[in-house]
Amino acid sequence: MEVYERIREIRKHFFHDNNTEFANFMGEKTATTSGWVSGRRGIGRSVIDKITYKIPGVNPTWLLTGEGSMLNGYYDNKLPKENEASPIDEPIILRVPLVSQYAQAGYLAGYADAAYMDSLPTIPYIVDHEALGHYVAFEVKGDSMNDGTEDSILEGDRLLCREIQPHLWVSSKLHFRKWDFVIVHTEGILVKRIIDHDVDNHTITIHSLNSMYPDKVINLADVKQIFNVIELQRPRRR
Repeated sequence: MEVYERIREIRKHFFHDNNTEFANFMGEKTATTSGWVSGRRGIGRSVIDKITYKIPGVNPTWLLTGEGSMLNGYYDNKLPKENEASPIDEPIILRVPLVSQYAQAGYLAGYADAAYMDSLPTIPYIVDHEALGHYVAFEVKGDSMNDGTEDSILEGDRLLCREIQPHLWVSSKLHFRKWDFVIVHTEGILVKRIIDHDVDNHTITIHSLNSMYPDKVINLADVKQIFNVIELQRPRRR
């Protein structure tokens, strides 16, 4: 089911498939909402945000991805009254550029190029507070962080990451005990833990959960970017 088909399901559920009622409630022209549900026009973030703001009973994850249930339980499946405040803080939908396994070599050359970053596909994440900073999602390649425990990061997982600005890891010690990291290195994109940061010698020691991969000391001069891993998104395994 595509996004426009899910919007059609919302219209059917809350407005008995009446496009005029739907348009009036959303504050749009009937031609606009008709376009939303027809598949003839693209559905941008502003449309998604408006629907989930106006109808808090709709599960934003379902609307964006089709995962989960359409309804999240608020208002007992009813529409809020005019000017009625939502009982919960409105979720913030963050669309983040995705660096897939196959795009990692290109990212090493293009990460500083705004046109290249704009060319990357994006994926949605729902966050509960204002998203400050530079976010990128990386698709995991390899098994270096898979030790068979619940802490494992598996190949194909998607990691929502926030960049740590270089001046924070060049001049002062990283807070590395509570995070996993994505390190954009001259040799590739590394998903690791950091177990030591030598500020004076400008090195970090990186650690893999998989014991087959030994700890390694790398020079920060060879590091282009460092990201905290904020959230893990795991696709269904077949």
